[in-house]
Amino acid sequence: MNGPPAQRLTPGNIALAAGAILVTLAVLEVGCRLARGPSALLDWHNIVLRERIETRNTRVGRVIPDRTLGFVNNPNYRGPGISYDAQGFRIAPNPEGVALAEPPLLVVGDSLAHGDEVADAEAWPALLQQKLRRRVLDAALTAYGLDQIVMRAEQVVAAERPAAIVLSFAADDTRRNEMKRLWGAEKPYYERVDGRLVLRNSPVPPSPPPAETLDAWQWAFGWSVLVDTVLRHKGWQYEWSIDHARVLPRGEGVAVGCALLQRLARLGVPTLVVAEYNRYVFENADHGRETRAITGAILACAAAAGLATLDTFDAIDAAVRQRGVDALFRSSHPGPDGARIAAEAISCAIRQRRLLPQ
Repeated sequence: MNGPPAQRLTPGNIALAAGAILVTLAVLEVGCRLARGPSALLDWHNIVLRERIETRNTRVGRVIPDRTLGFVNNPNYRGPGISYDAQGFRIAPNPEGVALAEPPLLVVGDSLAHGDEVADAEAWPALLQQKLRRRVLDAALTAYGLDQIVMRAEQVVAAERPAAIVLSFAADDTRRNEMKRLWGAEKPYYERVDGRLVLRNSPVPPSPPPAETLDAWQWAFGWSVLVDTVLRHKGWQYEWSIDHARVLPRGEGVAVGCALLQRLARLGVPTLVVAEYNRYVFENADHGRETRAITGAILACAAAAGLATLDTFDAIDAAVRQRGVDALFRSSHPGPDGARIAAEAISCAIRQRRLLPQ
């Protein structure tokens, strides 16, 4: 029995199919915009470009460009809940005027050690100062990679001669080692060449204007709420919109971090390397397993280099199981109670390992 005659592929059929697809996409685009509110029907700005501009604007005033580290805290900055001293260290209040021992303890790290989402007095370096009764220099910076963290430590050690170092890191800091630009800000990075570390992108050039960082696809489809909605549903919107420039293969950041910790150990300053975590580790099991594998690798490298180590996961996890993640975290970073748990664990580790002068 013969089947129905095959449809001929003609220019007219192709045009009809293409038109149907375009109409469908247009209807979906309008529907997605209506779902976000009537104002979205009138706002056809490029979403990717707008997010990159907003990301950069969040740092305006708080950080300044630096040819060595990419960016540093703005000395003497004052903002809501955040203040830096003349050297760019986050101020650790001493409201009771307690005599603080010297030389100071140096804290370096990323946003977790900096204390994003909590006030000066609530950040764990400030709480650590109270517990140890020793002056603490909080030299951590939001968005630093492990490479920048170690470079910052080397700078401050040379200038301040601290009694000891607490280096805080998160798993994502190793991924940042693989980038030459993060959240729109240029940074230095290291490449392993014949078994040695070679510094690249240094002196650090000025960061490009956000409009110069979009690729052809982002220019063509960055305005689409439909595309943005689909990417957010799939969990891909972050990589689509945020301005990162990768220069090293995925996973290489761990090897670079291990080599940098060996270099840090050669400073001869007692050092505690601390693994910290954001709230997503406790909300997504797959992300948690991946994160802990990375932090475990870095802590093992630190121990092999002769540095003391501390993993804060168990202490935070126990509190989350008892009280819930919202009690310990804000939108991403630890809140005041999470910071108190970190300060207690770090102070205990410093005392047990006798990292400070008695």
